[in-house]
Amino acid sequence: MWGAPAEPVDSYYAVRPECTDVPVTKFKIKPGKTLSARKWQAAFSPDGQLDIGKTLHRIQRGGIHPSIRGEVWEFLLGCYDPKSTFDEREQIQEQRRVQYARWKNECSEIFPVVGSGKFITAPVITESGQPIQDPLVLLETNPGTNPNSTQMVEELTKRGPLDKKVIQWLLTLHQIGLDVNRTDRTLVFYEKRENLSKLWDILSVYAWIDTDVGYCQGMSDLCSPMIILLEDEADAFWCFERLMRRLRGNFRCTESSVGVETQLTNLAAVTQVIDPKLHQHLEALGGGDYLFAFRMLMVLFRREFSFCDSLYLWEMMWALEYDPDLFSLYENPASNAEKAEGSKGKPKSIRQCGKYERENMKIKSSDAPLPISVFLVASVLKDKSSKLLQEARGLDDVVKILNDMTGNLDAKKACIEALKLHKKYLKKAKKT
Repeated sequence: MWGAPAEPVDSYYAVRPECTDVPVTKFKIKPGKTLSARKWQAAFSPDGQLDIGKTLHRIQRGGIHPSIRGEVWEFLLGCYDPKSTFDEREQIQEQRRVQYARWKNECSEIFPVVGSGKFITAPVITESGQPIQDPLVLLETNPGTNPNSTQMVEELTKRGPLDKKVIQWLLTLHQIGLDVNRTDRTLVFYEKRENLSKLWDILSVYAWIDTDVGYCQGMSDLCSPMIILLEDEADAFWCFERLMRRLRGNFRCTESSVGVETQLTNLAAVTQVIDPKLHQHLEALGGGDYLFAFRMLMVLFRREFSFCDSLYLWEMMWALEYDPDLFSLYENPASNAEKAEGSKGKPKSIRQCGKYERENMKIKSSDAPLPISVFLVASVLKDKSSKLLQEARGLDDVVKILNDMTGNLDAKKACIEALKLHKKYLKKAKKT
């Protein structure tokens, strides 16, 4: 109702009472601005097609009500086509749940801790594929009820030398467990062992199917909200898988480079154009590689905001970047590549695109547009420019100044500034 007071969201993502040093949540549910359950339902036609343009506008104004956040994210991340019907989505959902269960079963057959409600935090195998007998693992897998993990690996090795893919996967499982133990532990939600186990299962299955990336630190921070927002484990997995389609380049590592370096190079190029003095100063301090911004780009500001504010920031970013072709791009990458090379196909409706995507559509370039996250980090640097210029005498000072922002950033303001910088950058880049 118009004029009604803004509603705090603390009850939706309860923090453990002993955790008193968490950033304060700024996001509030604003009647008339925040996308409510009622407005969300009203955005569907009788057969289930979504008016995505109206939905994006509402999200950009005031975010999404926590009670519907999960199902809205499924559209923002490209799990479903807004033009699909209720029946079509139900069919897709069922197919995906079956596929996830199949992959999880494959993992469980190799290592039965997957899907058991438990997880491990100590290595179970050497790089050469030999079982490790770690007392911690024996304790974690509860030998009273299951065969312990060492026995599981021994059973595997009895069948002959392990496949390289299997060894690589087994080597990541304890690292996933260590990170799961550290992820969002201020939240009451993760006091339940079953929720930690669910997070470990999803990340383990993902590491099994994406052999290029496997598992890297930071992925647990990206996956955790999906489990909290979506009750069904398979639905949470697919939401995370779609998010990784956007971000997996950041996690692809070779012996000589880390995937996120490309984004850091882009950030340096953007800062050089919009704030040359600051760029020059950072270079003089030895920070021209912008590694101090590594974390912000890798986990999309999860550390700089409270849990709830980081979700608000993410949905604002995705709404601004939204491309109505996202679903078909992910489902049929080959046919989309052909379309790009050959016939133009049906043009996108500007109304169905996010504000940031609309600006990118104006650029006649064959290069992929930069993600909005680069401009978000650039806007943070721009905001702290005078402080960095005056007070930073070394890279430690840069890191300290940026760390001091934790809990003090405003998600909506940061997105507005990112859009402004994007326009400014495109104008200046055109002239050079």
